[in-house]
Amino acid sequence: MNSVEDMGELQHLQTLEGHTDRVWGLAWNPTNTNLLASCSGDKTVRIWEQSFSGSFNCKAVLEETHTRTIRSCAWSPSGKMLATASFDATTAIWEDIGGDFECISTLEGHENEVKCVSWNPSGSLIATCGRDKSVWIWEVEPGNEFECVSVLQGHTQDVKMVQWHPSLDVLFSCSYDNSIKIWAEDGDDDWHCVQTLNEARNGHTSTVWALSFNASGDKMVTCSDDLTIKVWETDSLHAQSGDGFAPWKHLCTISGYHDRTIFSVHWSRDGVIASGAADDAVRLFVENDDVQMAPCTNYYLRRKRHMGWM
Repeated sequence: MNSVEDMGELQHLQTLEGHTDRVWGLAWNPTNTNLLASCSGDKTVRIWEQSFSGSFNCKAVLEETHTRTIRSCAWSPSGKMLATASFDATTAIWEDIGGDFECISTLEGHENEVKCVSWNPSGSLIATCGRDKSVWIWEVEPGNEFECVSVLQGHTQDVKMVQWHPSLDVLFSCSYDNSIKIWAEDGDDDWHCVQTLNEARNGHTSTVWALSFNASGDKMVTCSDDLTIKVWETDSLHAQSGDGFAPWKHLCTISGYHDRTIFSVHWSRDGVIASGAADDAVRLFVENDDVQMAPCTNYYLRRKRHMGWM
C-alpha cells in the first residue's frame, strides 16, 4: 500500500467549462481514458475528450432527452454505452455510434427522481435507485432492449446510490435510512437482500451517501451525514451469493477530518481513498501498516458553498 511519502503533489491542470448549472456526476470511460462524461442540473451530459496536447475539449453535448437534473452517469464496461439517471424519473441509455452519441432507450418505472445508475461487471445488468425507496435491476437484451427483472423493496427511505461489486454480480445500495444493503440472486433467479449494514453492525448513524470498492474488491468504503468514513471487508470473494454468502464486516472508522456532511468517497486503483464534503474540502487517505486509514494530504476547494437538494 502507498505510504504518505509516496504521494505526489496534485496540481491544477485545466478547468472544464460549459455546463450552466451544478455538475452532479463524472465518469471516466473504462476502455478509452481520454473520454470523460459529466452530468448536470442543466439537463445535459457533456463528453470531454483529451487531445494529444493533454487538454480536454468538449466532444459532444447530449441534450433534449431529460427534462430535469441529470444526477448520475455511468459507462458500460465496454465503453460503448452511457447510462444517465435523472430527476425526471427516467434513465437514458446512449450509444456511441461512430463517434456520435444517440439515445437508444429510456428506462421508465421509478415514481420520481432516479438518483444513481450502475452497470454490473459484464455489462449485462443495470441497477437504478431513487427517491421512491426502491432499487430496480434491468437486463440488457439483444437489439438494445432493456427489461426490468426485479424491483427490490427493502430500504425505508430515499436510496442515494447503487454500486455493483467490481467482479461479482452482487449489488450494494446506500440510503437515507442510514443503511447499506447487499443484494444477490438466488438459484431461482430471484434477487434478495443477503445483508444489511446499519448502526447495529457498527454502521452509520445517519444518511449514507456513497460507497466505493478497492481494486481487489475485498474492501469497501462508505461515507455519511454522520461525518464519518467507514471501511468494510469480507473474508471471501468466492462465496458472495446464495447460501455461501460471506458477510461484510466493519474494519475501521475514520472520523474528525470533515465537519460537515461527507457526500462522496472513492477508492482509487492505487489504494488512495478520496472524500469530498460540504465543508468545501477534499481529503485523501492511505492505509497504514496496522490497517488503519491515515490522511496523507488535505486539499481545500476555496469556493462559496453551494448546497441544494440531492
